[in-house]
Amino acid sequence: MAAKPHQTYLPARTARLRIGLLGGSFNPAHAGHLHVTEMALKRLRLNQVWWLVSPGNPLKSAAGMAPLGDRVRRARDVARDRRIRVTDIEQRLGTRFTADTLRALCRRYPHARFVWLMGADNLAQISRWQQWPTIFATVPVAVFDRPSYALTAMAGVAARRFAGCRLAAPKARLLAGCKPPAWVFLAGRLHTGSATRIRAQEAGAEAESDAAAARQVA
Repeated sequence: MAAKPHQTYLPARTARLRIGLLGGSFNPAHAGHLHVTEMALKRLRLNQVWWLVSPGNPLKSAAGMAPLGDRVRRARDVARDRRIRVTDIEQRLGTRFTADTLRALCRRYPHARFVWLMGADNLAQISRWQQWPTIFATVPVAVFDRPSYALTAMAGVAARRFAGCRLAAPKARLLAGCKPPAWVFLAGRLHTGSATRIRAQEAGAEAESDAAAARQVA
């Protein structure tokens, strides 16, 4: 299948574009990713959102991880909006950790106004991330509520450390223009989409299909 140019390639000119960066394994991409992206585009007044499909997550086992090319292709199928760019740029940059990726993107696109997008589940455990304070020092950050994670996230080390840099939710539209550190927590309609659940469902369906095929042969 031919790649969709508007989703595959990052723009050469990004001056003054307000760009959200949503990183992750996307194993697989699903409606939950799309929900967060649409909320970010609207509430942060972004021009684009880039889905950074990671070659591998240092905090996750490689077991069950689909090949990068497969994850990119599936993400393109999910990303229907022309403002979403699906990319494997971390593979091309040779970066493994988010802090390094952000620094590299800011060097490559010095005139873009980047915002790091993340779920409350990640904020709750971001202290495990390599050089995590550098993320807040490099670009503004938008945190999106996830089912059952809000209280843990807002009581976590990152929220407490950068409490004085938090914007009120009604000012979220200003975030992309803020000098870091600056961040906002956005609540809204919650989406229960889960890549883990999707993989389990697909594995179950495949097992049932194999069993049905075996019964036909027997």
